[in-house]
Amino acid sequence: MSEKKHIKIIAENRKARYDYHIDEEFEAGMALKGTEVKSLRQGRANLKDSYARIKNGEVFVHQMHINPYPFAHYDNHDPLRPRKLLLHKHEIKRLSGKVNEKGLTLIPLKMYFKNGKAKISIALARGKRKYDKREAIRSREEHREMERTRKQYTSRY
Repeated sequence: MSEKKHIKIIAENRKARYDYHIDEEFEAGMALKGTEVKSLRQGRANLKDSYARIKNGEVFVHQMHINPYPFAHYDNHDPLRPRKLLLHKHEIKRLSGKVNEKGLTLIPLKMYFKNGKAKISIALARGKRKYDKREAIRSREEHREMERTRKQYTSRY
């Protein structure tokens, strides 16, 4: 039997694909407080300027903003606190080896609910140079122009 995976995207880091070359993606769970989960269910999160670090064999994501839950009267969470990511030990060893050795960094790409569990997609990424960004913009514009002319040509006939 095929098990359907229900995915609801909460937040996406669109700037990451513009600023970095993505080498490899990993899916990780997150250790969250109850008010954070409730706030995520309302879609109140931001991944802009967030990054992940490996410290003492554990992976933490920093600068990920989750708005405080408006209906919590006490014990609300700090919006920018570092959150622990749940990965297998062999994945953490592999990530730490690549990050230390090759000058790669860990960037969160998107946050989502998968079968009711909060997950985050992190990527091993290498920073783009300015000319790489210009090349990406140029190729995207060329692709749009080709699609425009193709659409005009097919609409005539």
